[in-house]
Amino acid sequence: MKKIAILGSTGSIGTQTLEVVRANPDLRVVALAAGSSVEKMEEQIREFHPAVAGMWTEEAAADLRSRVSDLPVKVVAGMEGLLEIAVLEEAQVLVTAIVGMIGIRPTIAAIEAGKDIALANKETLVTAGHIIMPLAKKCGVSILPVDSEHSAIFQSLNGEPADKIEKILLTASGGPFRGKSRRELEDIRVEDALKHPNWSMGRKITIDSSTLVNKGLEVMEAKWLFDVDLDRIQVVVHPQSIIHSAVQYVDGAIIAQLGTPDMKLPIQYALFYPDRRPMEGKRVDFFELGQITFEKPDMETFTGLKLAYQAAKAGGSMPTVFNAANEKAVGLFLDRKIRYPRITELIEECMEHHKLVKEPSVEEILRTEQEVYEYIAGKVK
Repeated sequence: MKKIAILGSTGSIGTQTLEVVRANPDLRVVALAAGSSVEKMEEQIREFHPAVAGMWTEEAAADLRSRVSDLPVKVVAGMEGLLEIAVLEEAQVLVTAIVGMIGIRPTIAAIEAGKDIALANKETLVTAGHIIMPLAKKCGVSILPVDSEHSAIFQSLNGEPADKIEKILLTASGGPFRGKSRRELEDIRVEDALKHPNWSMGRKITIDSSTLVNKGLEVMEAKWLFDVDLDRIQVVVHPQSIIHSAVQYVDGAIIAQLGTPDMKLPIQYALFYPDRRPMEGKRVDFFELGQITFEKPDMETFTGLKLAYQAAKAGGSMPTVFNAANEKAVGLFLDRKIRYPRITELIEECMEHHKLVKEPSVEEILRTEQEVYEYIAGKVK
């Protein structure tokens, strides 16, 4: 019996993780945490019977306590609650599926407590990879990628020496606006940006995919996960989303992982690694597919990817600026307070305004995030 805790259990990755749990009776959920979805959390508690459940606000936690007062579950709140769940003695694996930099401190606490990390919170490595990866090595824990692209790279590296990598080929669908001009992006509405052609994801990550910012975050994450230089990470637009990513080796061989666009596969692989379990679902039919195609990313139209490479090359606190500015800007766009192209414009303005910190501590990372939020608040009234 493998015991897991899930941070972000009511979101897209969290709910799909619970689908994997339903299909595998030897997985047991010992803790769940969510933001504000009290009703959904109550349903999850009644089905999966965790020992601990967390909500982000005390108000939501109080509501949840009254709803589940008939059950033997401890309800916790806020960052202290996340930290309590992260180090819960029974849990062997912590699934980090929360969005944003609030995932950094629980991830560090879980690593220090000897928990393996099934990582879906990319902000943790984007902003604090210089802290997380050495700590994981020191504590002897595994960082198992849940993102489909990083899982594909991880699988393509299996059994191959890491020093033989020539290039990582990170695939991207291109999002719903692939092929559009900068002028055409001016009129994009929220509803348009939330229509991803292939994947079912949360609202924020769907917007990130449309701007290619998400691919930029994945480039930064891959740099830390696989210890490769940025100039050896190449983004390839692959509209069919069948090749989830690949590794090119020094002899010219390319090993790729293919499959249907279904997040349950990388989730299950991370939870049971190195075992590979059977899983129900649609298979790739090459005859039905007919062909797969590839394109170069248009980084002049979709400047989010270009800015990500610039932030990663600058290093230090600049990836935090990139990530925080995007989080704030996407929120403003979803609230219909800014137009679509303004998302990446705000990211660029924040990067230009920022004074770099070379080796930021967790406190400096979080302070930088707050400074970026305040800077944008001053620009968008």
